[in-house]
This record gives sequence, C-alpha cells and structure tokens, in this order.
Amino acid sequence: MNADLEVMGIALGCSTAAALTGLPLLRALRRRPLWATAASLSVIPVVAVTVGVAGTAQAMFLSDHDLRVMLIVVVVSAVVASASAVRLGGPVVAAIGTLTRATAALGEPGYHGADRVPTAELGALATTLDATHVRLVEARERERALEASRRELVAWISHDLRTPLAGIRATAEALQDGLVTDAETTARYHRLMLADAERLTGMVDDLFELARLQAGALRLSLEKVRVADVVSDAIAAVDPIARAKGVVVNGRADHAGYVDADAAEVGRVLTNLLVNAIRHTPDDGTVEITATADADRAVFAVADRCGGIPQEELPRVFDLGFRGESARTPGGDDHPHQPRMRSGIGLAIVRGIVEAHGGDVTVHNHREGCRFVVALPTS
Repeated sequence: MNADLEVMGIALGCSTAAALTGLPLLRALRRRPLWATAASLSVIPVVAVTVGVAGTAQAMFLSDHDLRVMLIVVVVSAVVASASAVRLGGPVVAAIGTLTRATAALGEPGYHGADRVPTAELGALATTLDATHVRLVEARERERALEASRRELVAWISHDLRTPLAGIRATAEALQDGLVTDAETTARYHRLMLADAERLTGMVDDLFELARLQAGALRLSLEKVRVADVVSDAIAAVDPIARAKGVVVNGRADHAGYVDADAAEVGRVLTNLLVNAIRHTPDDGTVEITATADADRAVFAVADRCGGIPQEELPRVFDLGFRGESARTPGGDDHPHQPRMRSGIGLAIVRGIVEAHGGDVTVHNHREGCRFVVALPTS
C-alpha cells in the first residue's frame, strides 16, 4: 500500500509540475486565434501524462529497454491524441469564426447565420444572433418609417399652420384698412378669426400631447371609471361638431361596466375617434359608439359611414403624419364647430394613449365604413 501511495505521489507531482508550466503559455495565447489555444489545451494534458509516466517509471528503476518502450508508447499515444483533439476541435473553431463574422454583419443585408454548429451552446448562440438580426432589421425599418412619417408630418403641419394664419392675417388687415364697415360683416370676420384661432389651438394642443407621449412624460391618473360615463362625455363633447355637419351620433354602453383608467385621457381617445368619424361620414350620416366591459377588459368601438379605408392603407392609419387621400386638403367651408384635427396627429395620439394604458387599438372595414376598436385592461 505504501508503494502504491508513493507511485501516486510521484505521478501527481510530475504531472502537476508539467501542467503548471502550461499556464504561462495559455496566458500568452489569450489574444491569439482560438485554434492556438485549442491546440495548447490538447497538448498540455498529454505532456502532463507523459511526464507523469516518465517520472514514475524512472523512480521505479525500470531497465533502459523497458523505459524506452514505455516512452515510445506514451509519445505515440500523445501524438495521436493531440492530433485527434486538434482535428475534432476544428469544427468548433470554424463555427466560432462564422459566428464572429455573423456578429459583425448584424442588421446588414449581407448577414449570414451559422447553419450548422457542432455544439448545443454554439447552436443557442447562433439562434440568438439570428433573432437579434431580425430585431435589428425590424428596428431599422421602423426607424426609417418613423423618419418618413416625421418628414411628412412637418410638411403637412407647415401647410396646415399656414392656412389659418393666412386667414387671420387677411381678415385682420381687412378690418384694419376699413374695408369692412357694416356690423354684420364685421361680426362674421370676427367669427372667422376665432375659428382660425381655434384651429391653431387644436393643432398646437395635439403637437404638445404628441410630444408628451413620445417623451414618455404622460402621467396617468388611474381611477375606476364607468364606461357609460366616458361614452356619454365623449358624445357630449362632439355634439356641436356633429350638429354642424348633420351627423347623428348614437351611443350604447354597458352601464354596469367599469375600467381602471385616466378618464380625461380615455375621453380624449374617444373624442378623437368620434371627430375623425364625423369628419369622414357624409352629411346626414350616422356614427355609432359602443362600450362593453367584462372581468378582463373594456372594449370601446366607433363605427362610421366613411365608405371604408383602402386595404393597403389600413396598416398605416395610426402612423404619425399619415392621412388618407380624402383628408389631405382642408375644405374651404370651415365652421367654428368643424373638426380641427387635420394634421395626421389625432390617431397617432389615440394609439399612444391607449398603449400607455396597456391596451391596443385596431381598425378594420365594416359594412359601409370602418370600425375602430379600443381594448383596455379593466385593472
């Protein structure tokens, strides 16, 4: 037993000393290619085994012939083992090189993922890189779309701001120059100036609200609100607009339903949707708003008679700055109670407020028009 322990001690000492001499080599190879480190990791254990065997054999006072035979066997085995380890590690090195190149091309058109990898860990890394590439491409596309929407928004806002400002200036100059003298015409000019000022106020308010939403500065005051009250308040807010155009707004709501929400912001959402529906509904048409609630969510729906939205435009309805063809040119018969949201902002604000509540808003064509659906969590 003592002899066995002595042999174990000699083998352990020789092998450990050989293994420790490889540590400086591994440290020196830290910034070298992976294949160099892999080769070193293959050779160092074999060298440690060889030194351990040689040291033990020497301590056992083997004959020169026996020692030579043992060393030949160990050396040949070590060469074969090292070559096999390097060969088997080649696919790992190649796969890591492929993943490195794929990482450098993330989000670019020339990205190529690693189709086949030799280990489960590298396979998981390849899957993660593919998913990251997809997210980067989608983010870049969203960024381009957002930038295009912003440019479109600036163009339309510039146009829409110029129109009421020009109207106010022309009316004020006419009054200043004394071109209008009778009381009735003067009063009409004053009403026109007020209508243009109201339109400017609406656009500025929308821009401010949009800036708050995009900056994440919207602070919601959540409370338990009855859905029927929100619907009735929204209908009352748009009643002058509907009457001016001859549109009837019908409402139907679940009087027992409640939702945890900011009543003012949800009211703004429904008002924006109703104003949009009234603006696109023909004179003497009908707009319907409904509200239901269950244990999980409250659903508000606004349906108009606009004739429907082209299928290719439906995905862009809530985009910043988007306006359908029929909404791009303001009409010339503005009334103080006519809809004033003509900047392509109203529906973008709707989506921002709904998402801030953790809900979602959708639109689809329905019968003779389209139907906007707002779903909010009840708690």
